[in-house]
Amino acid sequence: MASGAFEDEAETVSINEYIESMEAEELEADLVLGGDEGDECTYPKGYMKRQAIFSCLTCTPEGNAGVCTACCLSCHDGHELLELWTKRNFRCDCGNSKFGALACKLLPSKDVDNSENAYNHNFKGLYCVCDKPYPDPNVEEQVEMIQCCICEDWLHEEHLGLKPSESIPRDEEGEPVYEDFICPKCSSVCSFLTLYPEKLWVAAQVDSTGSATACSVTSEPGQPENSTEVKKSVLGKCSAKIEDSESVPATLCAIATDLNSSPEFEMKPLFLTKNWRNILCKCEKCIEMYKERKVSYLLDVEDTIVEYEKKAKEKRTEKLEKQEGEALELLNNLDHVAKVEILHGIKDFKESFKGLLEAAGPSKAITPADIEQMFSNLKNKRRRME
Repeated sequence: MASGAFEDEAETVSINEYIESMEAEELEADLVLGGDEGDECTYPKGYMKRQAIFSCLTCTPEGNAGVCTACCLSCHDGHELLELWTKRNFRCDCGNSKFGALACKLLPSKDVDNSENAYNHNFKGLYCVCDKPYPDPNVEEQVEMIQCCICEDWLHEEHLGLKPSESIPRDEEGEPVYEDFICPKCSSVCSFLTLYPEKLWVAAQVDSTGSATACSVTSEPGQPENSTEVKKSVLGKCSAKIEDSESVPATLCAIATDLNSSPEFEMKPLFLTKNWRNILCKCEKCIEMYKERKVSYLLDVEDTIVEYEKKAKEKRTEKLEKQEGEALELLNNLDHVAKVEILHGIKDFKESFKGLLEAAGPSKAITPADIEQMFSNLKNKRRRME
């Protein structure tokens, strides 16, 4: 057995569990950073569709700037930094007018301002409609938050605007069964989504006190809210035929509705199913409507977190394969004597480590002293062979 941090003997994990946890942490980091190695500032790439962004409270305590991974590592080492996960349509601010005399070490010459960047209270370390920090120093148990795919703010479940009988839709294991979430504040901007069929939605979970529905349309007087009659009157004949907007000619509108004359929409949280963006209409009228509402990015697959993480996984695989290839190439380029020495060294390490695990057994934790002794024995063996 080996301790999780080789320090706390009260908590022990198997070596396989330790390796798996390390690999999981590395994968999680790669997913957040999008596979970015942090070697180069992303500023020359302009307003990137999506990238990992950090806020430096040491340099910009007012929370009006963000820096890329490379600048976070090279220019703000030792500063108070906030990891903001990812932001869309963002360009690295490091070293511009918001940073005073601090110049970017990687690219000193930058525009004084990035006018298209958008900032919210997350850049100050505050989240949700309650404007609280995360982690919250005043709370013993931190509560998970979920991100709105429109404003990109993070909200606590209790502040999503769900009814008392509703909760976030999850499976039996507690994993989300929706792909994207839209907060109540942004639901009015995306009111056109409620004109699509129910295949677009994942209904909120309910307890025995009530029932949830997928769409949120205000009913006519005398009609139950979200009744079948209301849905039919709003969705119209076209909703039944919408399967995939890619099959709808660009000259036709999949929703065929004048949004200006549609009923009022209730502001409430919206949970959207997997691949929901593929269903969105791409006719000229709707594309213009997306532009007016500043949500054209909904049609761009590279805007999605799913695509961002997919590319990160591909980069990770390429990186690991490259490392393996470089190691193999290095070994093949060595002369016979050096190659034999390396292979013997690997064999000795494996045998020593196996012996260490067997000696510890299932009841004893491996300590830093044990590891140091193992390497000391390997060095002594090397000296004797020389």
